[in-house]
Amino acid sequence: MSYSVGQVAGFAGVTVRTLHHYDDIGLLTPSERSHAGHRRYSDGDLDRLQQILFYRELGFPLEEVAVLLDDPEADPRAHLRRQHELLTARIEKLRKMAEAVEHAMEARKMGINLTPEERFEVFGDKDPTQYADEAEQRWGGTEEWAESQRRAARYTKDDWKRLQAEADAWSERYSALMEAGEPPAGEAAMDLAEEHRQHITGWYYECGYEMHRCLAEMYVSDERFKAFYDSMREGLAEHLREAILANADRHTA
Repeated sequence: MSYSVGQVAGFAGVTVRTLHHYDDIGLLTPSERSHAGHRRYSDGDLDRLQQILFYRELGFPLEEVAVLLDDPEADPRAHLRRQHELLTARIEKLRKMAEAVEHAMEARKMGINLTPEERFEVFGDKDPTQYADEAEQRWGGTEEWAESQRRAARYTKDDWKRLQAEADAWSERYSALMEAGEPPAGEAAMDLAEEHRQHITGWYYECGYEMHRCLAEMYVSDERFKAFYDSMREGLAEHLREAILANADRHTA
């Protein structure tokens, strides 16, 4: 069984001109010729074409493809193993690319207009968009959400770096406060709780004491927020909740 150049072009999704070029450079020479001198391709030729197209899809230059396919020590199983390894690496690369695009989309949704490199520079391995969808579902219709979006959209990389530096310095001081055994209702803890509220107000949206109380409860009831604060120091989420409530009471009494 043999096939014309037009049939093979249709099977493989390539142009006749491409097949002619492969023949001219010796990459895929048809096994047969018709009485009229037309190219005729065998099943074996189609197998070789499949290998060529696979390597071309992965970006190999034609010269390198020829070397790979004409290696006298390589058998079909070796090619399959190599293709499997290449495909696995390609899939992983594409997965990472898709993940990067998804993060970029989430960052845009959160108003974080930074490149992936800038986000890494600012946030390190922390993902500021981790809960973007859930946050939008919870608060997407509120004025606080809209305000945080408006502000975030204006922030430059340097703004985000200052914001992050503030947050990191606060977490270090709060951890040290707990290390020193300060109680949640003590002046030092309440002062840091007030800083926490003012940080939100200064960078995101107006956070009154009632709103801060609601956030405090969420930091404990939502396991993900609790894990975030407890990653700074074990028990910090509960300690901060009590400090926020005490601070709100002293300002609203």
